[in-house]
Amino acid sequence: MGDDQRYKDRVELLQGTLDMMILRTLRWGPQHGHGVGQAIRASSQDVLQIERGSLYPALHRLERQGWIESEWKITENKQRAKYYRLTRTGRKQLVSEESRWNRLVKAVGHVMRPA
Repeated sequence: MGDDQRYKDRVELLQGTLDMMILRTLRWGPQHGHGVGQAIRASSQDVLQIERGSLYPALHRLERQGWIESEWKITENKQRAKYYRLTRTGRKQLVSEESRWNRLVKAVGHVMRPA
């Protein structure tokens, strides 16, 4: 696949969408930042590849909002990494974000449907 085609196929994410996907990923348990990015990529069948420059600012923003918490741990590779986990407030926010997302998808679907 050429660079032009990759650019055309690239999916740009709105900040809120990335936040929702991070919260959803952490719903299954604590994960380090790189693992969050890998989980999003794998669950999207390699369509969504979150760059470090987007992922880590989003993780920090979610932590400032109290939706996730972090702690330093040692990975299975014996390296120090910050692990993030969903808070109770984050779980409530995820429900709200998913509801909003479903309304958006439904509305876009109505617009895209042939008359």
